[in-house]
Parts: sequence; structure tokens; C-alpha cells
Amino acid sequence: MRVALVSPYSWTYPGGVARHIEALGRELREQGHDARVLAPFDPPDRLATRLHKGAPPQERTPPEWLVPLGRTVGIPANGGVSNLSISPASVSLLRRELDAGGYDVIHLHEPHAPLLGWYTLLGCRAAPLVGTFHCYSTNNLTNGLGVVAGARRRLNRLTERIAVSDAAAWTGQRYYGGRYRVIPNGVDLLEPEQASRERPLRPPGTMKIAFVGQAVERKGLPVLLRAFDALREQLPVELVVIGPEEQEVRRLALDDRMEGVRVLGRVDDDTKHRELADCDVLCAPSLGGESFGMVLTEAFAQGVPVVASDIVGYRDVVDHGRDGILVPPGDALALAHALRDLALRPARRRTMSEVAARSAHKYEWSRIAARVATVYEDAQTAPEPEGAFERFQVHRGLKPADGRPAVPARRMPRPDAPTEPPTRDERSQKRRRLARRGLVGLGVAATVGMGAVALNRIGLESIGDSLLRSSPVWVLFALAVMALSMGFRAISWHAILRAAIPEAAMTRMETFRATAIGVMMSATLPARLGEPSRALIMARRIGRPRERLPVVVGTLVSQTLMNVFALILLGAVMVSSIKIFRGHDGALVTLAIAPAAILLVLLFGPVLLRVRWGSSDRSGRLHRIQTKLRDFAHSLRAGLRVFRSPRLGAIAVSAQLFAWVLQWISCFLLLKAFGIDEGLGAAAAVLFAVNVTAVLPLTPSNLGVFQAACVTVLGAGYGVSYADALGYGIILQAVEVATALALGMPAMLGEGVTWRDIKTRALHASPVDLPPLPKGVHAGSGVEIES
Repeated sequence: MRVALVSPYSWTYPGGVARHIEALGRELREQGHDARVLAPFDPPDRLATRLHKGAPPQERTPPEWLVPLGRTVGIPANGGVSNLSISPASVSLLRRELDAGGYDVIHLHEPHAPLLGWYTLLGCRAAPLVGTFHCYSTNNLTNGLGVVAGARRRLNRLTERIAVSDAAAWTGQRYYGGRYRVIPNGVDLLEPEQASRERPLRPPGTMKIAFVGQAVERKGLPVLLRAFDALREQLPVELVVIGPEEQEVRRLALDDRMEGVRVLGRVDDDTKHRELADCDVLCAPSLGGESFGMVLTEAFAQGVPVVASDIVGYRDVVDHGRDGILVPPGDALALAHALRDLALRPARRRTMSEVAARSAHKYEWSRIAARVATVYEDAQTAPEPEGAFERFQVHRGLKPADGRPAVPARRMPRPDAPTEPPTRDERSQKRRRLARRGLVGLGVAATVGMGAVALNRIGLESIGDSLLRSSPVWVLFALAVMALSMGFRAISWHAILRAAIPEAAMTRMETFRATAIGVMMSATLPARLGEPSRALIMARRIGRPRERLPVVVGTLVSQTLMNVFALILLGAVMVSSIKIFRGHDGALVTLAIAPAAILLVLLFGPVLLRVRWGSSDRSGRLHRIQTKLRDFAHSLRAGLRVFRSPRLGAIAVSAQLFAWVLQWISCFLLLKAFGIDEGLGAAAAVLFAVNVTAVLPLTPSNLGVFQAACVTVLGAGYGVSYADALGYGIILQAVEVATALALGMPAMLGEGVTWRDIKTRALHASPVDLPPLPKGVHAGSGVEIES
């Protein structure tokens, strides 16, 4: 049988699908079939690297059974990067090969992926079409767009459909309809002499962990690095990272020194299998989007048990407690506990290793390829359409090519839907999540609604006229003054850091870079990730983040107290300048309570946390929580040491307040740009309003709410026309965002990180703290804890 295996993905950026196709083709050839692979092929040049966002292709020599189909482009998809061909030239090459190849069966992998699969589905009539679906996706938007683009009609051209797992079959049935045979990915088993060799025996407390995958957030590498960071504090463990390059891993790690981490980068299959065989456990902490755990079965083939996320795709491969351990996805603490437990129990690892080796046999490639060949035979014997009209319907995808009644897409419960009633805690967590989402949704809806009403009442023409009348010179002056204020914020923070961590070596430039990056992140993300971003960057600069991060966060509290004081002063100016507030000074008393309350909590919180609550087990857990909170509170108090130093305290306070003065002046200069002569009081009111409303941002840079605050303050408080007030709000936010980008981008380049790196680090900035080792067990003790 002559078979064409069509891949939409680049052969020189190999992922799970490409490795599946390569192994399937090899096994089919060994079983006597003529299997050729038709796939894009990116040469190792600069253009390929640019088309894939800096990632170079692997240098692979095209084998004689590979038909190259041109270049690809790296496209973000499903939490990773899909290297797809979007070139008409590739389609032309594919068409010529399929027309002239004399194939008995054309096997499309990910047939709904553009561009090669889409052409073959409707443009090729040379042989029966078989499709394998590898992806598990619950994204209604992307799958819905595929349906709108005609995916269901095109997929009707498939005579047979294969899914690599129940999860992948669910995706096909849910969005595209049709019948699916579940045939999993295969795995190469060890040769008898390799299988008979004994695995390395390490004493209790020592363990070698492997990670195989890409350095993308979906694969969960940042979660594993956090868990490993806690684990290596207690035990002599090693982590071997296969796939990502060292620089990619450093960008995701809390501590870029990465003690105990060995990064191998991209390696060939022999090296990967050799390294896996030398490890005690494979860790697969993916966050979701996995249809099948190919990397898990590869570990099983080497007799290596796994610790993996409890997600669809992995759940069907791992027999929890026998050949692997499943942990909640994204839970770094649970992952660290599972890994430590296995590190302290080598006997359990040996038992799980034996079970894992047996589990691999059901995925042996010879069995999988034989099942796929049976599908090819069924595709060849499918009934031909009768008559010209039916042939037209089949060839255009109006009727299924298998000759059977159509199976429409249908709504079905998700594979990861819970099968048992939720517990009380789960119901409570769900209600809180729904409440948060509801509040955010209401806030966004209210913002959009008020914006629409405002635009309708004011009119776009009036707003445009206001923007056109504004003076560019004053806007540029405001931009310069705003940028200068960021410099003084950095000076203030530098003084606070010096007081909190006097032994650390840091420069003002490093502090300025961290400040600029934090401002940029706050201006471009919906959540307030700017503060953890700059804290983490600074903690990495001055020592180990695990030790320094709480203290650095404490320094942000000191700056926050100064900001609250500055807001009180601005509020006083605002109240005194707006007529409707005169005689109502209670607002100032309310504002003054906030910093006092925060200061009392920070000063006396550690004392209150020393109180013990009983002696029960529950009280013991509470005591451990108290201890952690007390330690963290002490770290926060370290940030307040600046107020004990007259010199550093004076620098910090004066620089921070002067930064606010500069922002105040910037707001005033923009008022001048619009010809609004309401003085410094109006500028103070605007600055106060936009900062108060930014406490809980609903959108990136608080877009919409920012403008509403300006319109409310200037329109209701000072009688400024709504058109001018809205135009002012637009320009003021543009100035703030431009300042953030103008300072943040060079700072980011100076730190050698990307926007995505900073975002990922900020989301995974919290260190993991494991409880102490069991009594009598310590690193190198050789004591194994009881099962």
C-alpha cells in the first residue's frame, strides 16, 4: 500500500505531531508499506529564525521518504506555537505530489489546520482521505471560527477519522461531527538487552527529575521550577530539562542561577531516551490543552514513573498511584509535595517503575501501526458515490465520503467535567469565582455602557474637534515631565531598598529599570502585575528571590504609604477647589484613616500572630499558617526601616512626593494644552480621581474608567465641557501609556527579558514553602520514610 502522510507542521520544528508521523511512517515501512511524508521544511537560515520569533530550526537532513513543502511561520495557538505553512507555493508543491504520487491512501494529520489540510480536503481526489485529530480544545471562539469558515463541510471529505484520545475525539464530535476511532500515539519499546538492565539506585532523599517539552506556559515549566526551588532547599535533587534552551529556562526561573538544574536544550531521540532512562521520575506539569501524553508513554518505555497534572489527556494514560502520580494543575506546592514524597521513598519508585514498563506495551508502535493500516483498508473499501449528482455532493463536502448518514456536531459534557458532586469547599470556591467574574463583568459592562452613552451625548465630532484644538507643544512638555516623575519614583525606591537591605549591591540604574518595567506592565495588563513584576526583577538582581522577594515587597508597602499620603494632599487640594465640597471636610478624615490602619497592621501584626490557638491538629495547622504569616510580616516591616534613617528617609519621602508634584504639573500642562483655565486645583482633582479608580483596574491601563473619572471630575466639578473633558482624558492616558512604553521598552532590553517573560514571572512569582522533613529524615541520612 502506498501512503501519503501529510503534516501541516514544519519538519525542522518537530513537535508531538511530527514525531508521531515520523514513527508511524517508519513502522508502516517496516510492515511492508510504501509510506512517504509530505511536510513543510524550514532550512537553518536567518529568515526561518525571523519567521519563528527568534527560534532557529533544527538542522535535519531530509530523508529520501520526505517531500519538503516549503517554509512555515510560527503562529501562537493553544498555549504554544504552531509552525504552519501559509504559502500558496507550499499548496502548489503538495498538489503536484498528490496528483503524481500514485497514492492508495492520503493520511492527513490535523486536517482542520490551515493551509495544507484545507486544500487537500476539497482539492484532492487522487485517493481516499483519512484524518487523524491530535488536538484537545474547548475554545468555542477558535473552533467556532473554523466552523464558520467551512470546516465541517471540508471534513466531510474524510472517509475515515482517527483521534489519538477520547479527549481529541470529543473535540471533533463537539465542533465538527463525524465518527472517530480512538487509536493512541505509539511508543518505541526498549530492546531486550536494554530492558533487562537495572535502573540506577539512589539513596532516600536523592532523586533525578526530568522535564521534556517546550518553554511555553501551557507546559507548566514555571510551575515545576517553583516546586523544584522549594525541593532543593531540603534535598540533593537534580532537574534535567530537555527541549528548551538554557536562556529560555532562565527567563522562567525565579532564580536565574538555577542550582541543581541541567538544561540540555534540543537533543536527538537517542540522547533523550538515554537521559530519561537515567532519571528517577518524569515531571509533566502541563496546565491543560493536552490530548494525549506522548511524553508520558516515552517515559514508561524507559521504565520511568511520572508525576503529571491531573488533566484530560494525561488522566487516560496515568494509572494514579501505580505508574504515576496525578496532582492538581498549576499547584506548585502539591507538585513539590509529590516529588518530595517520591524522593524519600525509593522502594515505591522501584515498584512504580516496574508498572510503568508494563504500561508501555499497550502503546507499542507495531500494534498502533497495524490498527492504522486497518483503517486504511477500510477507507479503500468505502462505497463509491452513485451518479454524477452524488459524486458532486461528496466531492464538495455536502455529504460524508464514507457513504453513511451524517453525524452532526452536538453539545456534550466536557471530558474534564467532574463526575462526583462538588464538596462544600469546591462549591464555595466556585461561588467566589463566579462572584468575582460577575463583579468584573458588571464593571466592564457599566464602563462600556457609560462610554456609549457619553459618546452618544457628546458626539464624536465634538470630541474630535477638542482633540484637534489641543496644543501639541504642551502635550510634549507634559510627556517629558511625566517621564521625569518616573525617575524620581526610582530614586525614592532605591533609598527604601538601601535601608531595607543595606548589604545588597544595587545601582540606581537597576532600580530605575525595575520601576520602568513595573509601570509598563501596569499600563499594558488588566491586572496590577506591575508591582510583582518590578519586585521580582529587583529581587533577582540583589540575591536569591526566595530570600529577598518578601523584603522587596515590603519596600513597596513603604512607597504605597507615601502614595496614600500624597493622595490625601491631592484630595485636600481637590476638596478646597471644588465649590460643592466646601464645608464637607469629612472626606479628608476618611482618607487619613487608611494609611494609619495599614501602618498599625504592619507594626503590630507580627505580635498578634504569635498567639497560639489551642493544641489540636487543626490548631497545629493554624500555628504553621501563623508562623508563615509572621515571617512574611517581619519581611514587610523591613521595608519600613527607611523611616528610621533620617538621611535615606528624607531622600525617599522627598523624591516620592516630588514625583507626585511632577505628575501634578504634567496634568496641569495638559489642561493648558486644551485651553482649560481651572488651575492647579483641577489638575489635582484629575490626578486624585484617576489614581483612586486605578486601585481595582477592570481593563488594561484602566481604559474607559480612566476617561470616565476625568469627565466626572472636570465636567461636574469644574464645569468643563464634556467634549473637552473626554478629550483631555484620552490624551492624558495616552501620555501615561507613552511614558510607560518609552521608559519600559529600553529597560526591558537592558534586563535581557521579553514582555512575555515578565508576565510569566509575575504570575508565578510566589515562592513555594514546603513543611520541614519528617522527624529523623534529612538530606543524605539514607532513611526512607514509611509507605
